[in-house]
Amino acid sequence: MGIIDTLATLSQIPMLLKVKGELAMRPMETLDCPGARVEDIATRFPDHIAIKFEGATITWLALNEMANQYAHAFAEQGIARGDTVSLLMENRIEFMATLIALNKLGAIGALINTNLRGRPLTHCVTVANSKKCVFGGELTEALEEAKDQLPLTEGADYLFVGDTDARTAPAWALDVAQLTASQSKENPSTTALNTLGDNSLYVYTSGTTGLPKAAVFSNRRHLTGASMAARAGFVCDENDVIYICLPMYHATGLTLGVGAALISGATMVIRRKFSASQFLPDIRSHNVTCMVYIGELCRYLLNTPATPDDANTSLTKVMGNGLRPDIWMDFKNRFGLKRICEFYGASEGNVSFANILNKDLTVGMTSQEVALVQYNVDDDEIVRDASGFAIKAKDGEPGLLIGRITKDTAFEGYTDPAATESKVLRDLLAPGDSWFNSGDLLKVVDVGYSLGYPHYQFVDRVGDTFRWKGENVSTNEVGEIVNGHPMVKICNVYGVEVPGADGRAGMAAITLEAGCTFDPSEFAAFVQDQLPPFARPVFVRVQPDLEVTVTFKLLKTELRKTGYDLSTTDDPIYVMKPRSNDYEILTADYQAVLGSGDAGY
Repeated sequence: MGIIDTLATLSQIPMLLKVKGELAMRPMETLDCPGARVEDIATRFPDHIAIKFEGATITWLALNEMANQYAHAFAEQGIARGDTVSLLMENRIEFMATLIALNKLGAIGALINTNLRGRPLTHCVTVANSKKCVFGGELTEALEEAKDQLPLTEGADYLFVGDTDARTAPAWALDVAQLTASQSKENPSTTALNTLGDNSLYVYTSGTTGLPKAAVFSNRRHLTGASMAARAGFVCDENDVIYICLPMYHATGLTLGVGAALISGATMVIRRKFSASQFLPDIRSHNVTCMVYIGELCRYLLNTPATPDDANTSLTKVMGNGLRPDIWMDFKNRFGLKRICEFYGASEGNVSFANILNKDLTVGMTSQEVALVQYNVDDDEIVRDASGFAIKAKDGEPGLLIGRITKDTAFEGYTDPAATESKVLRDLLAPGDSWFNSGDLLKVVDVGYSLGYPHYQFVDRVGDTFRWKGENVSTNEVGEIVNGHPMVKICNVYGVEVPGADGRAGMAAITLEAGCTFDPSEFAAFVQDQLPPFARPVFVRVQPDLEVTVTFKLLKTELRKTGYDLSTTDDPIYVMKPRSNDYEILTADYQAVLGSGDAGY
């Protein structure tokens, strides 16, 4: 097995050498951008299908021309180089056309999570200093509820993009279909002026404090991730078909799935949302060869009834993040996959890993300078020596991942300078150094011969952020909103494990204001109104008082350990079951269901 493994690894050297050349860091002043890549593909493969979506198809030439009409219309509305435009739209062809158009103009697309409502939605639009907001007709109500809190002008700054229904533009928005009807299909001259150093996107990420932060993506970072996905991840070309059922407002679906197509000319099959029941029919009807995943999606698919022909498809290559070791081989074998390229990288981070050698159970390797340092999970802090410097973790032991900040591995951070600085660790291993704090624990694993590069495995999140439903959840952000409920005196939010589910479910320990009684239905209505589905606490524990440190920092360690175990406390614990919109008291019987992994989260 060792010889076979070594030969398989060596056989990939030509691909690796090619990839190394393509991924070499180019100067920021180099002229290039995603919009220019679309123009190139439209020239090379004009009649090749770019996107398949809900029965419709569009070629690369037609997609480029559509984006050009959007770009010319946007320019007439005053959108110019360096402007930020919020984009609130579900996965569809018009989303792609809008994003490409903005990039061609040198504008920045702020990609808004379509699940957001109320305060989080208005925050994301305003924190990016958006000049305009392009929104899909399917999200009219969400924006109509929020627009009174936005610094945008009705009738001028809202641009409506109709969906497949008969809905028309509201009176407070301009109709993009009307704005583009007579526009030129020629490439705008602005595309040729875009450099790698220009900002391309703002992708929102929940950090350890506050509301979502807008992480900065330059054209260089955008294209580097796209090239890595196309050349080293999927190893795809124009003959491949890429299945994208993840939201394209997230880096995984956009950079890996769409990005790989922008580099290779492959066809994209786009779904608005993932459907486990439609997965195999979609794969077979469209002859899909590549798919973008997150770990939760893989677990959902494994939980569907197995059939003898599950592996009888054209799908052979998948790329994504969060595929856990406990289901890796089952997923690979059941669906007959030949290549799993697990990827690791934070939306705002300066380092990334990829399993480009196709080893099992690993996030792969990186050519960037990284280190794993010892971390005390209970105290939520880095372990340091007598001189105050961090101590490196031993091979095989979990450690906090940090990435060296250099000119070539710059930390582009967020739109908020203070938030950016909060993720930088200085004088950590030596005087004068600076590192990006990933907030994740990883460990080195032995995967056999790997060309001298160590391979890593994801272990867990640390601190005040956890992952649930494929999203990063900030405990402080959720806590700040829950504390706004009139019956809540103070709350402590943390993530707890649920067997059979990826990530951690949110749990809120709360104390009530004097004289108040917990009303589960009223509280459920509040969190549904104020929080997106993935951030709503699954469990609520009502405590007489919350424990704090001498500096009044809320203690989470013991709460995490006990979770929703009824045998450890007399406090009442409430649960919001899957597909329910209300809280009910947690019983011993349902706790047993949770423990069996059959709850269905």
